[in-house]
Amino acid sequence: MAFFLSILPIILLIYLMVKRNAWPSYVALPWIAVCVLIIHLAFFGTNIAIVSANVTASIIAVQTPITVIFGAILFNRFSEVSGVTNTLRKWLGNINPNPVAQLMIIGWAFAFMIEGASGFGTPAAIAAPILVGLGFNPIKVAVFALIMNSVPVSFGAVGTPTWFGFGPLNLNDEQILEIGSMTALIHCFAAFVIPLLGLRIMVGWQEIRKNILFIYLSVFACVVPYFLIAQFNYEFPALVGGAIGLLISVLAANRNIGLVRVENNLDNNAVSFKEISKALLPTGMLIAILIITRIQQLPFKAWMNDATTWFAVRIGSLGDFEISRGLIFSLKNIFDTSVSASYKLLYVPAFIPFIVTVLIAIPLFKVSFRNATDIFGDSLKRSKNPFIALIGALIMVNLMLVGGEGSMVKTIGKTFAETTGEHWTLFSSYLGAVGAFFSGSNTVSNLTFGSVQLSTAELTGLSTTLILALQSVGGAMGNMVCINNIVAVSSVLGTNNQEGNIIKQTVLPMIIYGIIAALVALFVIPLFYNI
Repeated sequence: MAFFLSILPIILLIYLMVKRNAWPSYVALPWIAVCVLIIHLAFFGTNIAIVSANVTASIIAVQTPITVIFGAILFNRFSEVSGVTNTLRKWLGNINPNPVAQLMIIGWAFAFMIEGASGFGTPAAIAAPILVGLGFNPIKVAVFALIMNSVPVSFGAVGTPTWFGFGPLNLNDEQILEIGSMTALIHCFAAFVIPLLGLRIMVGWQEIRKNILFIYLSVFACVVPYFLIAQFNYEFPALVGGAIGLLISVLAANRNIGLVRVENNLDNNAVSFKEISKALLPTGMLIAILIITRIQQLPFKAWMNDATTWFAVRIGSLGDFEISRGLIFSLKNIFDTSVSASYKLLYVPAFIPFIVTVLIAIPLFKVSFRNATDIFGDSLKRSKNPFIALIGALIMVNLMLVGGEGSMVKTIGKTFAETTGEHWTLFSSYLGAVGAFFSGSNTVSNLTFGSVQLSTAELTGLSTTLILALQSVGGAMGNMVCINNIVAVSSVLGTNNQEGNIIKQTVLPMIIYGIIAALVALFVIPLFYNI
């Protein structure tokens, strides 16, 4: 009975998200959170103070991902209103007339970089319209964009799925770094195959073979720095890897390296070097600020993480409210329990760098006060539904972790462990994909199933960091079949009522991705890591 009630919310959530007239995540997740809460109070008999404390902590914790999402949306809205996006579209579309070059530069390298900065479905929404504008079929572009936006996703939005998605598991920094390192290695092996599957949607195998040198030059230009950075940092792999890959891909395409020459039908005077430089300035500032505030040798990271208490006050039975010198807002001993939650205003990649970058760029691009207020207002509106969905996800996850060895996730983990034993490695990534499928986010998938994966790994004796890396890879590959992403890119491209057709074409690449992940986990990871 305990297992049934523990797994019931997850089964119900999947059903609600995939049934005919499916519920959106911002409706389904809060209702499932209520379901978990009722199960705790009615069946497990959990103390109401513990339940209330975890709900309160979830509401505080959700400020971290939602402010990152708001910052990413704000940055992209500014880019649209200021003309930055339009300039980039003209530039990227006029680098080389070869369709393979255009697909790799825009759909792979450019989207790779945007995923690293923004995440949350932004790359497909930005890259897909550029490709359609170049004459590619909208439905094929939708499928292509979804397939290509997989490898960088585990480190999207400055690594949010990794450092925040596994936050509730209370892992130390070394463990999270190792998870990121393994995740990047698995993705790198997948990158040998997945871009080819994406390109095959758009062009024939003959064109792919003729331009294979450029294709892999573009792939390696992104994933080599991506992998190397992941060995010591879990925030920048996709962002910096994508930026380096985009630069190398553009330079190679300009010189026609590895590409078959085709008739030039481009407008070589579409944008000037000055316009391109100005359009790239906000992204350059964004990357520079992120790097400066994350380098250990500089003082800024320590300042922003300074936990020395600056102000403290007791707020009745709610708990102890504190503000640190690094502007870390904390609520401790919530409802006289051991539950606590905090928000790092300066360190969370939201106010710095997104909001700061936009505030600096607004006068530089002469954006009017009215347009500026519209940018902020529209960004807030767009953040509403993700905010609701994430609150539901965090409450659900936190409550499923309550109860120690008798918690809902431990119960599920024990059952999975007994059923699959040491073979769980083969299935782990697909559970992560299921999470992304119904939630629309690698971050939410990691929040939802990270605890289940950890429990299963501990009970089977498998490496916890490896299983969590597979969970993160699964959440990334699940983006291909994610209902939310499919609806979003279809809406942008105006391909109405094609969701079923799109998902039929993306499910096979996702399955292949999972097979690659399992093979790498079984035969390659043990050669590089002490597991």
